[in-house]
Order: sequence, then C-alpha cells, then structure tokens
Amino acid sequence: MLSNLTRLDLGHNHLSVDASTISLSQFPHLSRLTLVSCKLSEFPNLRNQSKMTVLDLSNNLIKGDIPSWIWNIGNGGLAQLNLSYNLLTGLQKPINMPSSLSVLDLHSNRLQGEFPLPSVASIYVDYSSNNFQETIPLNIGNFAFYALFFSLANNGFTGTIPASLCNSTYLQVLDFSNNKLNGSIPVCLLENLTGLGVLNLGRNHIAGDIPDTFSVNCSLKTLDLSNNNIGGNIPLSLANCRSLEVVNVGNNNFDDGFPCMLKNSSSLRVLVLRNNRFHGELRCSMDKESWSNLQIIDIASNNFSGELYRKYITSWKGMMLDNDAQPRRNHLRFAFLNLSNFYYQDTVSVTMKGLELELVKILTVFTAIDFSCNNLSGEIPETVGDLSSLYVLNLSHNALSGVIPSSIGNLKQLGSLDLSTNQLTGEIPNELTSLTFLSFLNLSYNNLVGMIPTGTQIQTFSAESFAGNPGLCGFPLNTRCGSNRPDSESVAGLKRIEFDWQSIFTGVGYGLGAALVIAPLAFCKKWREECNDKFDKFLKQMFPRYGFSYIRYDGMVEAVEKVEDEMTDDDDDEDEDEEEDIGDGLSRGRYCVFCTKMDIQIKKAMHNPKCTCHFSSPPTASSSSSSSLLVKYH
Repeated sequence: MLSNLTRLDLGHNHLSVDASTISLSQFPHLSRLTLVSCKLSEFPNLRNQSKMTVLDLSNNLIKGDIPSWIWNIGNGGLAQLNLSYNLLTGLQKPINMPSSLSVLDLHSNRLQGEFPLPSVASIYVDYSSNNFQETIPLNIGNFAFYALFFSLANNGFTGTIPASLCNSTYLQVLDFSNNKLNGSIPVCLLENLTGLGVLNLGRNHIAGDIPDTFSVNCSLKTLDLSNNNIGGNIPLSLANCRSLEVVNVGNNNFDDGFPCMLKNSSSLRVLVLRNNRFHGELRCSMDKESWSNLQIIDIASNNFSGELYRKYITSWKGMMLDNDAQPRRNHLRFAFLNLSNFYYQDTVSVTMKGLELELVKILTVFTAIDFSCNNLSGEIPETVGDLSSLYVLNLSHNALSGVIPSSIGNLKQLGSLDLSTNQLTGEIPNELTSLTFLSFLNLSYNNLVGMIPTGTQIQTFSAESFAGNPGLCGFPLNTRCGSNRPDSESVAGLKRIEFDWQSIFTGVGYGLGAALVIAPLAFCKKWREECNDKFDKFLKQMFPRYGFSYIRYDGMVEAVEKVEDEMTDDDDDEDEDEEEDIGDGLSRGRYCVFCTKMDIQIKKAMHNPKCTCHFSSPPTASSSSSSSLLVKYH
C-alpha cells in the first residue's frame, strides 16, 4: 500500500529509531528521507535506494566513519546529504562524491584526517566544527567553483588561504574563522568576489594589511577579521561596500584613525574596533542619517581622544525605541538560497557586566556602546539619554569630567552601566534609581560626592560599585553621611591645591638670614661673649632688678656683701682662683649669698652691687639635707 511512497519525514519528534531492525526496502521509490533527531546510533541500510536524492540524518548519535557506499545512494544521483550534529570521526575510502551532490553538510562532528574534496557541482559545503588538522588544498577553488556557501570554521586547518578561491566567483559566504591559518589575505579575493556577502576570517593568525582592492560593486554585508595579526590602515576602498551591516576588526594591530570611510554605510549595525591602536578624535563629517541603524559600537582599548560629540549620538536611531527599520527582522543574518531557507548567522563578542560574551545571534533589539579604555575627555553629553533602547553603556577608564547626566535615568532598558575610573564630579543623580532593569553598576574611582541615592534597585549593588569616591557616603558604603561632609566644590578644590612658591621662597630667605646671624654666635667664642655683654647691659638698663635673687637659709632672708660688678674677659685664670677661694670659704663656714646670672658656658657671673656676707658654721650633712634653699628670680 505504501510501496509508492516517495517522501518519508519522521524528524523532530520524540521517536527512537533502531536502524538495525527497520527495513526500507519496501519503499523502493523513496526520493527524500528525513530522520532528524531520531536517536539513531548507526546508518540505516540504504544501499538499495536507487531513487533517493535527499538524505538528512542530522542531529543523531551515529558514530564511526561515514561509509563509502553512501556516495552511491540513488545510483550516484544523491543531491543533498546532511550528516551534521552526529559523532562521526572519519570517512571510509574510497571517497567518490557524486557529481550531482550540491549540498554537503558535515558540520559539528568529530571528523579528522584527509580533507574530502567536495563535488564540482557543490553549491553548499559545510565542514565546520570538526577536528580537521590538514592544510587546505591549494586547488580547492576548482572544486568550489559554483559554491555559494563554503565554511571550514572551527577546525585546526593550517597553512595559507589558497588563491584558487578567487575563481569561486559565485561565493556569497566564505567562513574560515577559528583555525590556524597564516599568511596574508589574497589580493584577488576582495577584487574578484563581487557577490561575496559574508567574509569571516576571524580568530586565525593572518598577518599583513587588508588589500585596498574592494570592488566598486562590493556586496559585503559582514566583514569579520577579528583576532588576527592584521595591521596597517583600514583601506579606503571599503567605502565601496555600502551594504555593510557588520564590521569587526577587533583584536588586531591596526594603527589608524577613526574609519570615516564608513560614514555612508547607512545600513551599518555593528562596528567593533576594540583592542587595536586606533587614535585621534571620534569625528567625521557625517550626515544626520549616517549610521541610523547602528546598534552596537565597540571601540574599547584604543587611543581615541577628544570629546564625545552629541550630534553623532543623536543620529544613532537604531538605539532608540521609535526605530521602525526592518521591524520583521529579529536578528542579523545573511540569507542566501532563499528557496531553501538557507541563511548565515552573524555572531559578535561583546563585553557586558564585566564579562566577555559571544552573541551567537545578534538580536536587533540588543544595543551596546563600549568606549572604555581610551583617552576620551570632556563631559558625557546629555543626548545619551535619547538612546532609549540602550542596554549596555561602558565609558570606563577614560578622562571624562563633569557630572553624570540625569538623562541616563531615561534609559529604561539599560542593564549594564560602567562609568568607573574617570574624573566625574557632583552627586549621583536620583534619576538612576528609576533604572529597575539595571543589573550591573560601576561608578567607582571618580570624584563623586554626597549621599548615594536610595532606591529599590541601586541599593542591591555592593560597595565595590562606589569605591574610590572619598566624598560619597551612605549605604552600601560604611561612611555615614553628616552635615560636615564635603561638597563637590570642596573636593574638587582639594584636587586643585598648588604650592605658593612666593611664600616658600620668602620663608627660606628669612631662614638663611637668621642662620647667618646665629651661626657666628654658635661657633665663635669671642663674638658670643661680646654679644652676651652687650645683651646683659641692655637688659640691666631696661630692667634694673634683672638678674637678682635672694636666698633664704634656715628661714631667714640674707643680704650679701658687695662684690665687684665686673670681671675682666681676658683673665680666665683669676676666675678659676676666685672659684677656688669661694670653695675654700664655704668649707670654712663663710657663706656669701649673692645674686648672679651666669653666661651660657657658666664661666662668667654678674653680681649684685649690694652683696652681704655672713659667717656661720657650715651645715652638717643631716641639716643640709633637711634645710631648704629657696631661689627666686625676678
């Protein structure tokens, strides 16, 4: 009854098909067999299927090698073979691919060994995500002459890009990404392949410059040369590719200014320049409609300088909710073979919430700005608040100043905000508390002051989000807010403190002058003594009682005998004799109590003119220890 069945599709169900127990010989007229996701562990016996043209066994658990008899299915008339997403490891020899095979999909297996040359008639060849380690055959272009799609991505291919690919003039998608290819980009590749819509050579070891040979009929929509060793400038002929949607040259050695040649690419949606040596200002003579569809711009880790110009931000309509361009497209992709619903899926890596993530689908609703790690200065434009659909904003590690625009509170879709390591001042706007979608916030290491706004969302972030701002206070910081907390002007003033060199030099001058006067007195005995004499005479004239005191012994105030008022400066020997006489007198009980002022070396005394001497017995040791000697200086 089913002997005339021509198509059998059991795919995408919850069936488990045991290939060893089923027999398809009762369906001799099958032309199309689809057993996708049927948990097959081995190939079904299809040797007798003489009319089969389409075979799809993808997304199963088939192991081992691809049998050589599979190329003879349909008596050599097999047109489409899809064995992707299995556990295949090799190909049995001989490999005699039929000339009619136009679609060969072997991606996402574990295939290794010799490179299987596709059929000359192939229009779709996908060997991506396997374990091939060989070099790409130099004559590969002769076997992919009619190919529209050719992918060797995510393998371990080595060597250079064969120049024979320049003969594949029908190519629309060429993806050799994530291999170990070296050498340079063939000049003819960009010049001859005018119909090429996707060129992805990212994540290889390609060096040299990009050839300045983009055709005037360039049809490129996606150009991905990221993660290579390519240097030099962005070629001016890239301006011929006016249909560009994705340009990714990140993580290379480009040393150039901002790529203003792309200003007329109104369809541009993704621009990634990160981690190169791009420099200069972010300034081009753009029209108001330039980059009206831009949704991701990543220029992080370069040497860009200057200010952020508000008119460029206002032209990025793709980051605004009222953008209605291509409303039916939910993600970026390049369609080819429209009748068969084939398309190439664009991918891009972005830094979001402190992590680098790869977007395997670039949704048109996803928008991001990453200008981090540059030398940008000036204020953040208020117009950034017009980008109402913006999801990621990263301006960290620059020299931006001024206050945080309150208009950022209008970005209701914002999920990640990083303004850290700048020179921003003022208080954190209360409008940030309305960003209920925000899941990552970093305002650390600025000059922000005042109380951290209180709100449902902003209170969920840790203290690290606000660290390095001495003027900030309040939860989650441990610093309490008080009435004497510094305001923005005082904190900014501390940053502007400079030395008053005029006062410093004046003080140094006075110090040197004082040193010139004091040094001779400290180191020259003669000058010191003369100075003492002069100074003492001056004090005696000003204060007649200066230098006199009275001594009370045994409760009585004693007067002293008159002694010479002056002693000669040049008779040191007499001074010593006098001291010895006094000492002898004391030992004999003769006590002369007199008032004296000694010089700094205690060698010269100035006496009271009315000294009186009294004789008495010297005090004993016990009485001397119990007697009090009171000296008063006036």
